[in-house]
Amino acid sequence: MAPRPRSSRARSSRPHGSGSLGSRSRTGRSRRALLAALVTASLAVPVSGAARPAAVPAPVPAAAQLTPLSAGAPAPAVLAAALDARYAANRVGIRAAERMAAGHGDRRRAAALHTMADAGRHFLSFDGRDGGRTAEVFGDLADAERIAVLVPGSDTGLDRYERFRAGAVALRRKLGGGAAVIAWLGYKTPGTVSPEALTPGRAHDAAPQLHYFLGELSVAKPAARTTLLCHSYGSVVCALAAPAARTAGIVLYGSPGTGVDNVGDLHTTATVWAGRGAHDWIAGIPHARLQLPFATLGFGPDPVSKAFGARIFDAGAGGHSDYLKPGSVSLRNLALIVSGRHA
Repeated sequence: MAPRPRSSRARSSRPHGSGSLGSRSRTGRSRRALLAALVTASLAVPVSGAARPAAVPAPVPAAAQLTPLSAGAPAPAVLAAALDARYAANRVGIRAAERMAAGHGDRRRAAALHTMADAGRHFLSFDGRDGGRTAEVFGDLADAERIAVLVPGSDTGLDRYERFRAGAVALRRKLGGGAAVIAWLGYKTPGTVSPEALTPGRAHDAAPQLHYFLGELSVAKPAARTTLLCHSYGSVVCALAAPAARTAGIVLYGSPGTGVDNVGDLHTTATVWAGRGAHDWIAGIPHARLQLPFATLGFGPDPVSKAFGARIFDAGAGGHSDYLKPGSVSLRNLALIVSGRHA
């Protein structure tokens, strides 16, 4: 590799904060933009949060819904039986939540839960409280050799679940036989326009749950190739869970940042990928991190930047919600990454 020009070395060797006037100006603009975003989000919350999904009551999940799949790697037939029992237990839990939502007068939630309780749906976990937590399986998990775990971003809950589910269905179809996709909605996602979307607080709450889930999955399916697909704010969750995650790959797409400066700071042996659609609005957010007395604001460097160090995949021309759109370039490449065939 040819040596860098002297001027480049000089710039890169300056201590943080001692750069040129232009560099300090850009940093100042990023900080002001982050603060402006926080103020805007704070003012928007009382308006957008008038009818909160978390207000719809739901029962406490029964113990059977959360019973571990196994104490060790089971034979496929044994695992299939354990999965069927867990799917059935969660179906009962969903129906109980449907009845409670109907009794509360929320017809929309009750109708959504009625659809989720269909015998053809397979939930590894379900908790209808506080906006909802689920893990739905698409494909035959017992026989799967490749597993994709989708981690969603902001504004994902039971009342907007179908959008998340549609992406999982599209990916499963693209992957074909021998693969399973798990739509993991295991945390209370922030609203897109809210203070929580600008800070890592929700991600810190979610990361232990994702770590536990991946641990259970690795015990049940130790030989399967598992890949984390992390959209938007979900990439912050995945970054926090990365050091302990047993996965072949971690894919960050539509990401606002991860909360770390580079791939090395993720402390993972997984291959880290990053991609962003050409029309994704998230490219315009300030990729900075500001430590305030009461919170950390922003998520730091752009994962698709060269300095971050991720392997870049072509995400096509889509927008922020188009990565798993049928027929898209991004869906094709995500499926190749999950299959371990992407160069």
